[in-house]
Amino acid sequence: MINLQLFSTAGCHLCELAIEQVITLAIAEQINLHVVEIGDDDDLVEQYGVRIPVIKFSDNSEINWPFNQNDILQKIAWETTEL
Repeated sequence: MINLQLFSTAGCHLCELAIEQVITLAIAEQINLHVVEIGDDDDLVEQYGVRIPVIKFSDNSEINWPFNQNDILQKIAWETTEL
């Protein structure tokens, strides 16, 4: 199973859009999604505060907003062929 982290925070309109996209994809593609609230961690706020929403993949690579489901699927396909 593919594992994704989605870095987000409360009140972020773009994060809400990203979560909707990724949840739909996660259900369809059996992806394990973990939404990370950056507001609870000062280091995460410093690292991701101006970049959220950000998706982090199992290989630690990341994609920044704007992204869509095709971007995520392409990255997953590339990641699984590299294993």
